Parts: sequence; C-alpha cells; structure tokens
Amino acid sequence: MIRIPVALGDRSYDVAIAAGGLARAGELLAPYLRGRTIVVTDSDVAATQLPRLACPNIEPIILPAGEATKSWAQLAALCDRLLALEVERGEHIVALGGGVIGDLAGFAAAIVKRGMGFVQIPTTLLAQVDSSVGGKTAINTGAGKNLVGAFHQPAFVLIDPLALDTLPARQLAAGYAEVVKYGLIDDPAFFGWCEAHGAALMAGDADARIHAIATSVSAKARIVAEDERETSGRRALLNLGHTFGHALEAETGFSDRLLHGEAVAAGMALAFAFSASTGRCPGADAARVAAHLRACGLPFDLASAGIDAAGATLAAHMAHDKKKAGGRVPFILARGVGAAYVDSDVTLADIAAFLDAGRG
Repeated sequence: MIRIPVALGDRSYDVAIAAGGLARAGELLAPYLRGRTIVVTDSDVAATQLPRLACPNIEPIILPAGEATKSWAQLAALCDRLLALEVERGEHIVALGGGVIGDLAGFAAAIVKRGMGFVQIPTTLLAQVDSSVGGKTAINTGAGKNLVGAFHQPAFVLIDPLALDTLPARQLAAGYAEVVKYGLIDDPAFFGWCEAHGAALMAGDADARIHAIATSVSAKARIVAEDERETSGRRALLNLGHTFGHALEAETGFSDRLLHGEAVAAGMALAFAFSASTGRCPGADAARVAAHLRACGLPFDLASAGIDAAGATLAAHMAHDKKKAGGRVPFILARGVGAAYVDSDVTLADIAAFLDAGRG
C-alpha cells in the first residue's frame, strides 16, 4: 500500500493507494466509522463496486448516475436523506464513486449540521487522480459548472486501482486526460512517461496504473499543500484545460455528449494551440500534446469534441468562470510542455477570435 500525505496542518490527511482496498475498507476506515457506514453512491457504482465494499452496517444512499446529479435538487434530496438518518457531526459519510458523487457528497458533508466529516473512495480514474484530493466540492447551476460549492477536505482517501477494471473504456480515457495534465503543468518527464506508457495503462497494465495514480496524487498533494484555496495562483495551474473545457461542457448541456475528462482533454489542446498561435509556446509542443491526446482516443480540438459553436458563444460561457476577477478571466496557458502558467492579460475577444479560426 502506498500512502501519500496531504499536508494541511490540522486538516491534513492521507491518500492510500491499495489494490484490493475495497475488500479491506472496514479495517482502513475503522477510525472514521461509528457502528455504521453511510455510503453515498450512484446506481452504476452500486451495481459494480458497492458489493465489494467490506464495511460494517452499510446504509446506502443511491443517487442517479451522471453529471446531471450535481444539481440543487439532488443536493437537497441528499441532505434530507442524511438528516432522516439522524447523522451526527462526528460521523463520516463515505463517497463511493466518481467525481460527481465525490463533489456532491463532499458538499453535503460541508453543510449538513454545519459541517461533518467524509471519506472519499473514488472509483473512476478521473476521481482517483484528481477530484477526490484537494477538498473542492460543488454542484452545477444554470449559469455554469461548479459555481456553488465549498472547500471541505476529506478525512481520508482510499484508492483501489482494481475498481478501474469495471470502468468503461470511454470513462477510463476521460480520466487519463487528468493524468496527462500533471505532466503538462510542470513535469515534462512525466508527460514523456505518458507518451510511452499511456496505451499500456488503458489496456489494463496494473503497474502503469499504480505509477500514474501515485505520481498524479503526489503532484496534486504538493500543489494543494502550497495553495489550498487558490490564493497564490499555484493551485490555479490545476485548471489547465478547464476554462476551455467547462465552456465546451456548458455548450453540450453538461451531458454525456462530452464527458468532463474529454472536455478537459480538448481544453488542454486548445490552451496549447492558443499559446502557440500567439507565440507563447513552440508550435511543436502544441502539436505533440494534440498528437498524444488523439492517439489515446481523446478530443484534441473543437471538431473532435463535437463542437461547432461560434467563438463568441463559447467565450460567453467562459465569462461565468468562478475564477473571474476584475472583469477578466485568467487562463492557464503554456510556454511549453511542463511549463504552464496563469495569464490574466488575455481577453475573451482574443479567445473568441482564436476559436472561430479553429472552426474554419
């Protein structure tokens, strides 16, 4: 078992990576359970992973699967269910599932009884390498993605790589986009590893999966420890591809037409392409990023993401970005592979023009 600490003072916690961890969950989660295990999950995960969760006295709360579950209505239903179970502030709820369940359960834990504990057991690659670590919780609204939420750190994260064995290939590829992100931010050697081993990871290579998960979690833990609430700008680098990607998700109605990881993949390629088109980074680096995403079956531009909206339409989605400050949306751009940075001088008009050129 690999343990990776997330150092946040009195909010510190460990991320444990253990093949077969679901079968050992009762033992590993013992410090957080008080005679029962309240598990928040979705209908898909309930069928594939809940039977493998070896915990005492499981009380399941099963929600609909899909991005649409990150809503006011489902948040209210979850809070009502937790209160009906007479949860106590000292209890921990368990989020078993992907990013949607982790975000929703974490947000409910942040607000029920003015804050209770929760444990993350992510079952998708995307959640294992990204959303389960760092304490960001949220729901989507009509105005955009993740605009209502809270920073609420989990007490513990348990990652079982064997959960990926039942993951559909499309979901696995979408999660892999977040793995690639860590190489593109500040670790060019890891991006090189991805180019060499990404195909093996998606084909089921256990060692490749564990290496990718551990490297990604270690990178995120380091960045979160430096900038927990995105006050210094360091944590903002984790949003590489997300400002573009969230606009693409909004354009597709946050539906299965474009999964979150697929949108992030296209968003990263667009961020590099924009950086190259404005002389910020070498064109060869942008081409390298697009080529790797394409080889992995991920979107790498607007067309491959199934988007034909005008640049102004996509830029209008970006105007609702939660990181907007002083009327400007900061973009995560790149000076090259492994050299991402925050740029607050780009205008939405610049982005709209670039996206229109891409449509042509």
